[in-house]
Amino acid sequence: MVDKKIGFIGAGNMGGAIIAGLLKSNKVAATNIYAINHSLQSVQNLVNTFGINKVASIAEIAKISDMLVIGVKPKDVAKVLGEAAHSLSQHTVIISIAAGVTLANLEKLVASKHKIVRVMPNTPSLVGAGMSSITPNELLTEQELADVMTIFNSLGKAEIVPESMIDAVVGVSGSSPAYIFMLIEAMADGAVLGGMPRQQAYTFAAQAVLGSAKMVLETDKHVAELKDMVCSPAGTTIEAVKTLESRGFRAAIIEAMKSCMDKSAAMSKNSK
Repeated sequence: MVDKKIGFIGAGNMGGAIIAGLLKSNKVAATNIYAINHSLQSVQNLVNTFGINKVASIAEIAKISDMLVIGVKPKDVAKVLGEAAHSLSQHTVIISIAAGVTLANLEKLVASKHKIVRVMPNTPSLVGAGMSSITPNELLTEQELADVMTIFNSLGKAEIVPESMIDAVVGVSGSSPAYIFMLIEAMADGAVLGGMPRQQAYTFAAQAVLGSAKMVLETDKHVAELKDMVCSPAGTTIEAVKTLESRGFRAAIIEAMKSCMDKSAAMSKNSK
């Protein structure tokens, strides 16, 4: 249980997912959650659904919160923190989920030493199956870091990573749901080509991806061993694998991730 007042500046898809995950996991009381958003309806929906508190201004939510989640678009972070800075306590833990905004830049924006954590969640957090990287500055206590981990583990899984690995996190986790959705769509197209109804094809493809991921996480077997378990000699699977290899399947994924990581690094550089 996290017995802290947690404020959310930005309560759209990701902010709302964090709030929902926390409350569904019973890690925080609804009375300890405060939110403000440019869309008043988004906050009102959360108030109606979960019984959280709606706040009128950024300065007010900054003053109330023990932990303050910055869930706005990267281009809006400077404006938001500028409005919040004078109301923040030195004990407030600032949690930014904005892509490309570095710890150093966040520290500059609040213009004094503050406890800051950079978090990179992903969209499967919306269904409690997210993956989040946690990158704190040196001012957090062990208990404060444990509280941050509790918050993001309530959305799926969370691990501490150094900031130097953030671009890799973006490539392998933050942006990768898009690659997986493309894979599922392509698999479903193939099944439709084979005569399967479209909606049923999506179900089969998505469940195959879900089950495969669970095998990686729960069996402790190397992914190559799991692949080999499916590839019977002269069978259908090895034939498909041969085709994927001949079309550069793995190389395409690696190159796509490289492009993603390069873009993430450029965004971080431009935010300084």
